[in-house]
Amino acid sequence: MSQRSCLSVILAAGEGTRMKSALPKVLHPIAGLPMVAHVVKAAEAAGSGDLALVIGHGADEMRKAAQKFAPNAETFVQEKRLGTAHAVLAARGAISKGYDDILVMFGDTPLIEPEALAVARQKLAEGAAVVVVGFRPPNPTGYGRLIEKGGRLVAIREEKDCSDEEKKIGFCNAGMMAVAGRSALELLDKVGNANAKSEFYLTDIVEIAGAKGLDVVATEASFESALGINNRAELAEAEGIWQARRRREAMLSGVTLIAPETVYFSHDTEIGADTVVEPNVWFGLGVKISTGATIHAFSHMTGATIAENCEVGPFARLRPGTDLRKKAKVGNFCEVKQATVEEGAKVNHLTYIGDARVGAAANIGAGTITCNYDGYSKFFTDIGEGAFVGSNSSLVAPITIGKGSYIASGSVLTESVPDDALAFGRARQKTIPGKGKEIRERFASAAAARKK
Repeated sequence: MSQRSCLSVILAAGEGTRMKSALPKVLHPIAGLPMVAHVVKAAEAAGSGDLALVIGHGADEMRKAAQKFAPNAETFVQEKRLGTAHAVLAARGAISKGYDDILVMFGDTPLIEPEALAVARQKLAEGAAVVVVGFRPPNPTGYGRLIEKGGRLVAIREEKDCSDEEKKIGFCNAGMMAVAGRSALELLDKVGNANAKSEFYLTDIVEIAGAKGLDVVATEASFESALGINNRAELAEAEGIWQARRRREAMLSGVTLIAPETVYFSHDTEIGADTVVEPNVWFGLGVKISTGATIHAFSHMTGATIAENCEVGPFARLRPGTDLRKKAKVGNFCEVKQATVEEGAKVNHLTYIGDARVGAAANIGAGTITCNYDGYSKFFTDIGEGAFVGSNSSLVAPITIGKGSYIASGSVLTESVPDDALAFGRARQKTIPGKGKEIRERFASAAAARKK
C-alpha cells in the first residue's frame, strides 16, 4: 500500500455556530493545535501524501492558519453549503489528478486515529471502490445506520428513514470515507439532491456504487475516533480524551506521572524516560525534556528545553527561550525567560532570570532579579561560571558578572564585575543606639493624639 498515491480531502467549511465564536470552529485548539490540524496529522500518519482543505466560513483566516500546520495543502472554497458531496466536489481540481486513494474526513473530528484510516486504505488496495468508516456509539440514536448484507455495505440509512428493525442496529456512520480514485468523480457526479433539504449527500455514493456492481464495505473505528465537535462542552470532552491518551503514552514510555489526571501536555511536548512529573504541571507549546528530570508540582512551562537530570519547581515558570543544561536547577517561585542556565547552576528561590546566561555551577540567591528592560529595549546579563550572587540582588543590564565573582547580598549593580572579584552595591549600614525606641515613642504619641 505504501506505493499507492493518496489524497485526503478534509471538509472544514462549517460555520460552527454552536461554538458561539468568531473563530472558525475547526481552528479551536486541542492540546494547543487547531482541531483540523489533528485531522491533518492523522491523514499524514496514514500515508496520505497530499491534502485538500475545503473551506468556507473564515476562509482567509483558515488559509493563514493552514500555512502553519499544512503548508503544502491546496485550499478550495465551498461558496454555498449544499451538502457533503457538494463540499467534496469543491476539491474537484485535486481529485481529478488521478490518485489511487481518496480519503474524505471532517475537520471537526480531532481524535481520529491513523490506524482507522490505514485500514480503510487497505480495503481500497484489496479492491473495494468505497469504504465507509463506522463505529459503535454507546447510544446510536441520531446517527445514520450502516446497513450490511453478506459482508457488503448496501446503504447508510438516516435514523428518520430507518425501520424499527434498522433502528436496533448499533453500527453507525462515522462520517469518514475512502474512495478509489478511479471511481471518485464518477460516483460524486451521480449524487442528486432530490431530498427534503435539496442537498447533495456524500453517503449516497454507497448505493450508487452498489448499483454499479462495485464493492462497498465498512470498517470499524473506535467511538473516540468518530467524536465530532460542535460546541465548547464537546471541545473540552475531546481535550480530556486527548490528554488521557497522551498521559498513558508518556507513562508507557518510562515517564512517572504521580497524579496523571492533573498533568497537561501540548501536542508537541517531548519528555524523556525516567522523568518524574509531580501533580498540577502544565506543559505549554514547545517544551522538550530529556531523561531523568524532576518537575515539581505547580510548574508551568512554555518554549523551554530541559536537559537530563534537571530539577524544576515547585511553582516554577519557564517561559520561551529557556534552556536548562545538564543538572541545572530552577527552584520554587522562580521565573526564567530567554535565558540559558548552564550545567549544575542553581536558581533557587523567588528569582527572575531574563535575557541572560547563568554560567556552570553558578549560584543565584533568593530574590535576585536581572533588570533586563528599560521600558523600550531588552538588555543581556552574563553571569560567569562559579559566580555567587547573594540574595536580594538586582543586576541592571547590560552587565557582566565575572567567573568566580561574589556579589554581596542586597546589592544593586550597574557596572560589570571582573572575574574572582567581590562586589558591593549597597549603602553602608549605620546603627544608632536607642534611636529605634525614640522613633516608636514618637509614632505612638502621634497616633494617640489623632484618636483624641
